[in-house]
Amino acid sequence: MIKVIWDQGFKRAYKRKVKNNDEYKKKFWNDFEIFAKEPFDPRLKTHKLSGKLKGLWVFSCLYDCRVIFKFVKKDEVLLIDIGSHDEVY
Repeated sequence: MIKVIWDQGFKRAYKRKVKNNDEYKKKFWNDFEIFAKEPFDPRLKTHKLSGKLKGLWVFSCLYDCRVIFKFVKKDEVLLIDIGSHDEVY
């Protein structure tokens, strides 16, 4: 299991996008649990980003919900942003 740190910007985005939406909240926490156990689980579609977001990674939560994160250490990640494709890229 990896250690997950929530960036302040991620906390704000979570409150705005997920906290008051029951569908998003349920799916986020389900996928978060999978992510904490295995970040590269195929259900999450985890992949590297390129361009201006080079060095960051993303996993899909819902069809139009992405979570951007960065590996701080091999077993530690920093969650950076959450939102739709257009919001986070």
